Amino acid sequence: MGWRRQLDRWGLPAPLFWGYVAVLIFMIGDGVESNYLAPYMAGNGFTLDTAATIISFYGITVTLGSWLAGALSSLWGPRRVMLLGGVIWVVFEVLFLLVALPAESFALSFLTYGLRGIAYPMFAYAFLVWIQAATPAGQRGAATGWFWLVFTGGLPTLGSAVAIVSIAVIGEYPTFWLSLALVISGFAIGMLAVRERTGFQPLVARGDMSMGRALLGGIDILGRRPRVAVAGVVRIINTTPYFGFFIFLPGFFTEQMGFSQSGYLGLITIMGLVGMSFNPVIGNLSDRIGWRRILTFVGGLGSAVTMLLMYFVPQWSGGNYLLSLVFACLYGITLCGYVPAAALIASLCDEEDKGNALAIYCLSAGLSTFIGPVLYRLLNNVMGMDGVVWIYAALYVVSAILSWFFLVTPEDPGERSRAGASRTGTNGREEASRNRESQAAGEQA
Repeated sequence: MGWRRQLDRWGLPAPLFWGYVAVLIFMIGDGVESNYLAPYMAGNGFTLDTAATIISFYGITVTLGSWLAGALSSLWGPRRVMLLGGVIWVVFEVLFLLVALPAESFALSFLTYGLRGIAYPMFAYAFLVWIQAATPAGQRGAATGWFWLVFTGGLPTLGSAVAIVSIAVIGEYPTFWLSLALVISGFAIGMLAVRERTGFQPLVARGDMSMGRALLGGIDILGRRPRVAVAGVVRIINTTPYFGFFIFLPGFFTEQMGFSQSGYLGLITIMGLVGMSFNPVIGNLSDRIGWRRILTFVGGLGSAVTMLLMYFVPQWSGGNYLLSLVFACLYGITLCGYVPAAALIASLCDEEDKGNALAIYCLSAGLSTFIGPVLYRLLNNVMGMDGVVWIYAALYVVSAILSWFFLVTPEDPGERSRAGASRTGTNGREEASRNRESQAAGEQA
């Protein structure tokens, strides 16, 4: 049992350990194709435009699956949603590989690959809901940090690494089948090895709730609990600039700063690895000093400052690669300041609404993948690249303000410690008063 205690000390819930392993392997499999699917399709019977259309539809279904992961977890329990997500991934991937790709059919590829997008968020984000439901409040920040470590470690980091090696050894098309094998492995581990019972049950007290009411609850919570809506906005802001950067940073660093393509890719890869490794560190810290404090000062204000430095320091330094790398890594680290957002949003409502609140969290994560690029396209012609970056920084400041003033919850470790200090101070003052009264009475006697 020593290893279980050690995991708990690290902030990783021991009963859910194999779930983390399952998500890591599942997301490695899902991430294998991320950097070569579009060019592969463009060279095998599709145009780059049709491939982009298929992948865009995939992005829409990912957003839908993100919302369903939380909403359906309330009704069915996270484990059943993970089961459904795994089955959908496997079935539609097999159809995509055996039927749509060989037939070079746009319609079939649009349908099979696009609908497969629902699957991975249902598997991964349902496990995130499971974490929030089963983990004590004082450990949720660290537990969420570990989730994002395995999630981003798989997609795209290790998934892309597997693809590089696999394509060189067995070729592009067989590598798709390797990704399927990895997903099935992660799926099997998640279904067979995780025995923690919370995720086996619906998260709502009324087990007879209809699907319509469950899905409606994942939307009308925005009106019933406005602070959940605020937390959703904060989560959207979290990665809006991050995804927007992918539109123009490659050209900025290669064309304006003079980096080679490999130099830019190396910078982004190292930034991702450093940021990924800090997820559990920042999560653990948030359980000690407070979710809201970390979200406000590290996530919101920290990301605003480091993002500006990542963009402007290369210009001020004449394209110095080392300085560019340092500030890119700092930006990756401060983004980890948003790790406590999942724990915080789950604590803004009672048990019956946790799944609905997390549905909004997951939906917000999906929406940011669209809003970041759209903001760039809308603002670039009007304000230029520098103006877009300042708008992104302003969004981070807005998220800090929203977090500090609206996302106060008694479950937050920081709020509990303040309340404890307040009670200690009050008790101390009362005791001092009693001592003075006792001393005065003694003198009168």
